[in-house]
Amino acid sequence: MSGDEFKIDGIEAGILLIGDASKAFEEGSAGQLKMEGCTQAEQALQTVQRKDYDAIGIVMEDVKGLREVLRKLRQEMADVPIVLLAKMHEEPAAIGFLREEYNGFHLADDYLICPVPQREFFEAIIEGERIDREMKEAGAETMLRRKIRQLEKLAMTDDLTGLKNRRYIREFCRQAIENARQRNGQVTLLIFDIDDLKHYNDMYGHTAGDEILKRVAVLLQRCCRPHDAVGRLGGDEFVVIFWQGPSVTSQKSPEERRRLRAEHPREAISIANRFVEELKKAQQPQLGPTGSTVLTISGGLATYPKDGSIAEELFAQADRALLEAKRSGKNRIYLVGAGGSDITDIKYNQ
Repeated sequence: MSGDEFKIDGIEAGILLIGDASKAFEEGSAGQLKMEGCTQAEQALQTVQRKDYDAIGIVMEDVKGLREVLRKLRQEMADVPIVLLAKMHEEPAAIGFLREEYNGFHLADDYLICPVPQREFFEAIIEGERIDREMKEAGAETMLRRKIRQLEKLAMTDDLTGLKNRRYIREFCRQAIENARQRNGQVTLLIFDIDDLKHYNDMYGHTAGDEILKRVAVLLQRCCRPHDAVGRLGGDEFVVIFWQGPSVTSQKSPEERRRLRAEHPREAISIANRFVEELKKAQQPQLGPTGSTVLTISGGLATYPKDGSIAEELFAQADRALLEAKRSGKNRIYLVGAGGSDITDIKYNQ
């Protein structure tokens, strides 16, 4: 084994980290375990031609042309575990690299959401090696089951609905705002709850109430875009983080980006209105033979940078707008700064 080696729980590993360790690991953990680092992908590709490593970690946001870099790494070190260190908004891309193959190998073997304790990063590598041994001993089916359980743990989902949970959503919002700040982008937060869900629980039972929550979750995901973060905060409270996505934001001119930051979030309002209309049409068979009950929601919308500069401010503003919508009679979504008007009343100048 060459490269910088370290040992934990009696296991040694030589690891190459590509990118800035301070972005990947939790504060105070970056120096706990020793590993060799390369800040530039070109430098790393030269390094792997001279040394052998047991594993490679890659900070995704620090590597341009990541797909091509992964392919080159596979050419040099086909069977070496590659772990991607991803921000939450990069998770869909990370999952894509885990599925994509090149010369018979997946481009990446695992991913972790940053910031992560350095020890957890090391344990992910050891787990990957253990899975490889099981594959050789028990076949690909065993490996697939282990990998599925591992990815489920990393996903941070709500048990009932399968949506992202509170912890994930709050960190995603923070990272989405950071991404928007760097690119002059916009992030819009929608928080809503289901009107009178307690009434349905009391009348039809909590099983029916849970079914309502699950059906709302499915419908909400269908109405949102693939890159938007959809979650359940708890109880009957749901949340969506609408953001423009890195590719969309980077393609717009500076003038277009400034205009987007100054105006109401058109796409978020359009999606929210579409969801409200679809919810009205949705059947609720769990409510018995008269399951034609129309579900309604009350919610609030807040947008970075107009309504807040950090995630906590957006959540507070959206919560206040939700409460105002409740006090005003329910069955409406208020936009912060729009004078207490339902979003269905907002008109755009063509």
